[in-house]
Amino acid sequence: MKLLSKIMFLAILVIASASCDDDDDPQIITPGSSSLFEVIADSPDHTVLEQALIDADLVDVLNSGTFTVFAPTDAAFANVDLSGLSASDITNILLNHVVSGDVKSTDLSNGYVKSNAVETYSGNDNNIDLYINIDSGVVINGVSTVSVADIAASNGTIHSVDAVIALPNVVTLAAADPNFGTLAAALTQQDLLGVLSSGDAPAPFTVFAPTNDAFGALLGEDNNINSAEELLALPSLTDILTYHVLSGAVRAGDITDGISPTTVQGSTITINTSGGVTITDGYGRVVNIIATDITTANGVIHVLDNVILPAGAVPTTFEIIANSPDHTALEQALIDTGLDAVLNSGTYTVFAPTDTAFGGVDLSGLTAEQITNILLNHVVTGAVRSTDLSNGYFKTNASETYSGNNNFIDLYVNTDSGVVLNGGPSVSAANLLALNGVVHVVNEVITIPNVVTLAASNPDFSSLAAALTQQDLLGVLSTEAGTAPAPFTVFAPSNDSFQAFIDADPNDGFSSINDILALPILTDVLTYHVLSGAVRAGDITDGIMPTTVQGETFTINTPDGVTITDANGRVVNVIATDVTGANGVIHVIDNVILPTLP
Repeated sequence: MKLLSKIMFLAILVIASASCDDDDDPQIITPGSSSLFEVIADSPDHTVLEQALIDADLVDVLNSGTFTVFAPTDAAFANVDLSGLSASDITNILLNHVVSGDVKSTDLSNGYVKSNAVETYSGNDNNIDLYINIDSGVVINGVSTVSVADIAASNGTIHSVDAVIALPNVVTLAAADPNFGTLAAALTQQDLLGVLSSGDAPAPFTVFAPTNDAFGALLGEDNNINSAEELLALPSLTDILTYHVLSGAVRAGDITDGISPTTVQGSTITINTSGGVTITDGYGRVVNIIATDITTANGVIHVLDNVILPAGAVPTTFEIIANSPDHTALEQALIDTGLDAVLNSGTYTVFAPTDTAFGGVDLSGLTAEQITNILLNHVVTGAVRSTDLSNGYFKTNASETYSGNNNFIDLYVNTDSGVVLNGGPSVSAANLLALNGVVHVVNEVITIPNVVTLAASNPDFSSLAAALTQQDLLGVLSTEAGTAPAPFTVFAPSNDSFQAFIDADPNDGFSSINDILALPILTDVLTYHVLSGAVRAGDITDGIMPTTVQGETFTINTPDGVTITDANGRVVNVIATDVTGANGVIHVIDNVILPTLP
């Protein structure tokens, strides 16, 4: 039998050779010699696609030219209903699976390719885009995956896919492209996917789409929005998103210099074309268009390198106050003093008293300058969120009036239980984020503190406050600047300082603060820590010997830090300086200083 087979094979070859002229080349059948349509027609898994191509009169198209076909299987077609579509609609869907040119899987990368489908809204038949993602296999428009790649044909390549690739809308492509992950999350959160998926008015759309890097650029600006989560939490997020959308398809070729289209949000943007294509938003910020004309079935996408903002979308600190129904008194006071302009620029944290808070104070006898200073006592430079706060002193924008140098007054913040300011007002609502800072709502007006207020509000000075209270010195140290002996310089021992004094000599009879409070000379000891006149750190020179309110002197030296040598030769360190009140300044010391002992 084997011999018979060989004889028959040779006979066939002889007959074939005899039938050809000597000049004819032999005809060799090789893989890929069939056209794209013929390969599809020969596949048992693509019978539906074969018939659809015949019905749509696309056979001749795929038998000529050079194309790449993403070919849905019969199982893929089983998951879609094309019965309600017109013949032209079905043709366009089929062409959405066809890319011009021979594109092998190795030629693919993350990005957009033009299909042979066209949009129908402009009258110009612009080709619709597909988004290819190769991060894990090959996925088209986020919905269809290549199951068999690189099936060769004589005029191109076929990739078998597991889902029909419907004509994408602007949402489809934004969701499919991981570079638009933040935008897709924002659209989802604000329930805008349905609107932007529509083919009805206000469609078609022009979407100016910020990438993830564009959102990062916004967060990198000095605008007090520090994370994507904070951006997504903005009350104005819907306004921001719809500010990126126009009703009507504006392609790159339609843009002329200086046009100001109205967005779906209702405000205008200005587009300029000199030096690239840019958009100027409601804040005067200039953003670049870095890619254009990504085309979908219901609109066109242009890519931005930053987020555009309508005016007021991220309010300034003053705008937050002005927009609040609970801050009408503060709003008017800021306008009357001209501080509204200040809070519309720079970067500030405002502790904003409510109308109820203002109802508890009488400002009628104060000058405009005094009212301005009280308002500025509620303002800290920089964006300070509640999470940035800790027990300690913060400089406000209010200033003392006794030195002629307008040194900023301190605010003591206590976070042990909520946020309490100067021992009284407390924050009732925190972290209202502004474009240029933060607003915290407070339940009282924060009056200008004196040295007693700043010491009494700080729990580290509780021993000193107890001593001053017992010796009835609070009233004296609350004397207003300009009335002798104010202003004051207070060298203030902390609780640790009193403990250091107690621990210094185990034989001196002091075992607790109560022993100190029982001293007959306690008033002398306390007033020995006070000078009449405001001596700031910058005023101290080596070897000065100021006279205290008690009547004796001590010596201040500066070669190795700042130290005080008291009347008994004891050396104490100054460990913090220039805590500023309305009637003086506080320097913190690490032990108690003593006048001449009896």
